[in-house]
Amino acid sequence: MALLALLLLLGSASASASAPGPQWPLQRVPVVWPQRTEERPAPHFLRPAQLELNSSCGPECHKQAPAPSYWDLRQFLSYETLHSSGQLTETAVGIYGFDADAFYTPPAGRSRHRRQIFGPDGRFSIVGQDFLMNYPFSTAVKLSTGCSGTLVGDRHVLTAAHCVHDGKNYVKGAQRLRVGFLKPRQKETSGGNGTGPGKMKFQWIRVKRTHVPKGWITNTGSANDIGMDYDYALLELKKAHKRRHMKLGISPAAKQLPGKRVQFSGFDNDRPGQLVYRFCEAGDETYDLLYQHCDAQPGASGSGVYARMWNRRRRRWERKVIGIFSGHQWVDLSGTPQEFNVAVRITPLKFAQICYWIKGNYVDCREG
Repeated sequence: MALLALLLLLGSASASASAPGPQWPLQRVPVVWPQRTEERPAPHFLRPAQLELNSSCGPECHKQAPAPSYWDLRQFLSYETLHSSGQLTETAVGIYGFDADAFYTPPAGRSRHRRQIFGPDGRFSIVGQDFLMNYPFSTAVKLSTGCSGTLVGDRHVLTAAHCVHDGKNYVKGAQRLRVGFLKPRQKETSGGNGTGPGKMKFQWIRVKRTHVPKGWITNTGSANDIGMDYDYALLELKKAHKRRHMKLGISPAAKQLPGKRVQFSGFDNDRPGQLVYRFCEAGDETYDLLYQHCDAQPGASGSGVYARMWNRRRRRWERKVIGIFSGHQWVDLSGTPQEFNVAVRITPLKFAQICYWIKGNYVDCREG
């Protein structure tokens, strides 16, 4: 029954195109354009990646924060680029065609507290080559720093910023960062379906460049109130992979998602060597963050949160990455610790920035 529910949620190839359901909203995409690049001192790469984050700002705190100004946004969307040689550069950006009135207060929802696993564990371990090697599960990858990521281009992986940068400096292993692709062991491919946990392995590809927005880099060594909104990074691989990647999309409001649900796959630490899939109801949200009820453990952070909706222009169903799972977040509220699972939403500005990192131009980034 669990497998049947999983297949129904993913949507079969025979789904009727004549009866579309929830549709991708048409949104105007601004332009985030690099203007000036300067070299910065080389990082230290001393501390290991932190897979759990601490913050003093929860959903209500984020909702009450004032909307950033145009100049604030330019600062937050400026970015650093770490090269595999150890060279570090900082790029200032300009923003064009963005409507400041786009910042809104999303409808209030209910947030879960106190556990990373909410009630019975609702995660599925994906087994069998027929599933693991096919889309969309084949888009999930593992980072050598312990996080997960999602293929969003022929050479590009979307992940969480805290997987490579702790808010103060780049983490240990970020310069020689590798991305792991789950593959069957050669001796196991000829017979059976490879369903055993020991019949898969990772093939690793080195990262050439890493882009991190300045909104995440707080220089305090911890994730601050603003930094949480920018917990994303893009990795460029040294060589192209041969898998189908997932399209990038602008996050709709939670109430517009099919069944108000989101889904993602990652490599949770408590199930080593296994790809873990989950789907759950989206809960509270702010303009930049989506609080949800998905069961997850450290290691899943950096996974791409995605949805499947109808593209009215192309008249077909499409899955798109609409957020990055930031992970399990401790929030200190008046001395009382509370827990949330949170994802960073891909807003129009973030879409424009990430898409430019992938495409190298804004012409191919006009549809989110």
